[in-house]
Amino acid sequence: MNNEVGKVNRRSIRLPGYDYSQPGAYFVTICTQNRVCLYGDIIDGKMQLNGLGIAVRSCWEEIPMHFGNVSLDVQAVMPNHMHGIIILEEMLIVHGVGAGLPRPYMGGRPTLGRVVAYYKYQSTKHINEIRATPGAPIWQRNYYEHVIRNEDNLNEIRQYIENNPTKWLEDENHPENIRKKL
Repeated sequence: MNNEVGKVNRRSIRLPGYDYSQPGAYFVTICTQNRVCLYGDIIDGKMQLNGLGIAVRSCWEEIPMHFGNVSLDVQAVMPNHMHGIIILEEMLIVHGVGAGLPRPYMGGRPTLGRVVAYYKYQSTKHINEIRATPGAPIWQRNYYEHVIRNEDNLNEIRQYIENNPTKWLEDENHPENIRKKL
């Protein structure tokens, strides 16, 4: 523990010295609080989203509407986590925003952390409205990220994400596998 009462020092899982606002592709995994299954079920190797799963997928798909230099690649919402690829693109300086164009992010170049924080905030707010549970935590505090270094790595990760529902029983986030670790 650090000097503040009740606060725990957390070891960063980010690359030391890496600029997470630079253009590139990033693989992220975000888990629900306590890995509770909220978003649906895997049936015959396919994710069947419930209303909450549809809501978190919708919030994910809206990220580029808030960050003008962010695009998304493949994603998968699982029962208690989600995977996705976020692409930070070069910032273009545009004078005047035309109708129908994404809003530029007004806080400078967004970092991967800001994009994920925005997503977690928006999806939490939306889920808590649906469930009438204001302020309830939905996501774990942190998230896993991997800097995608090349096309081969990108394709491997795409395949991992797309095949994730078929491997749910072996997934480290499956409730039975979490219990085995404890």
